[in-house]
This record gives sequence, structure tokens and C-alpha cells, in this order.
Amino acid sequence: MHNNFLVVSALGEDRPGIVNELSRIIAESGCNIEDSRMTVLGGEFAIILLAEGRWNKLAKLEAALPSLGRRLGLTVNSKRTTPARHEGNLLPYSVEVVAIDHPGIVHQLASFFSSREISIRDMATTTYAAAHTGTPMFSVHITVDVPAAVHIARLREEFMDFCDQLNLDAVIEPVKG
Repeated sequence: MHNNFLVVSALGEDRPGIVNELSRIIAESGCNIEDSRMTVLGGEFAIILLAEGRWNKLAKLEAALPSLGRRLGLTVNSKRTTPARHEGNLLPYSVEVVAIDHPGIVHQLASFFSSREISIRDMATTTYAAAHTGTPMFSVHITVDVPAAVHIARLREEFMDFCDQLNLDAVIEPVKG
């Protein structure tokens, strides 16, 4: 590992070939994709990725991104970053919540964890129509980093009480390897 990293985000109208073109530019620059998330939201394609490589290879990639963005009609941003800090005193927990969709669910969940100094590392949400009834439903998967000093049984009890009050169906459990 070269320990030089570049975060790249791109947003634009969805069409075939975007991932192919972006990954080709990264490979041709001599860099590697370490981590990535991509999705289609509405009619827009969105990607965020972490590229790794020698500093001069990352500079070559940075120089190639503006023309790629213009060619593909993407808004492309990039920023140099450092390796992720892996603090030994944090335990990853997976949180799954499903509820009838209504405004504010993400904020309520974020507030619960933030007020306890627990960081959200990853979050994915979706809305869908419930089978048979068509009721608008909301689903969220969150990975949180729980400090080792936190009493897990108490946290789980507080979280489940919190979700019960908001009529959220929830599960919180350790991330499995």
C-alpha cells in the first residue's frame, strides 16, 4: 500500500458506461479503487470512491478528472485524504430500521446516536411500497462505531425504547466479521 489517497465523487445523468469510463481512467493513471459506493437516485448516477496510489499517479488521476467530467456530463470533485484511522476502542454495530415512511426518521436516528457520542460510519436508506397494501415504507441500514466504554446492554435497551416510542421496527447487533 502506498498510503496516498484521493476521494472522488461524481454526479450526473444516469446512462450505461459511466463506471466503465471512470474505472478506466483510474486504472490508466496507475491507481487502484480501494473502496466505493455507487447508486442511481432518481435519474441521477452518484458515486463516491477512494483511489489509492503513489502521489504522482494520484496527481495524474486528478489532472484527468476534469476532462472526464466534461466528456461524461458529470460534476466531479476530488480531495486528497489520509488513511482511515482504526481506533481500537470502537466496536462496529449494525442498525436496521423499518417503519411506515414519514419525514424526520433519519434525523431522529442521527440525533439518538450523536447525543451519545456514537459516530455513524455508513448509512443507506430506501423507500418502497409495502406488499399487498402499498403503504409507503422506509428502510435504513446504519453502521455505527460504538466506543468500547459504552454499556452495550444499556445502549440496546435505550435504542429499542426510543424506536418503540417512534413506532420503528429495529435491530441493533454487532457487525459480523
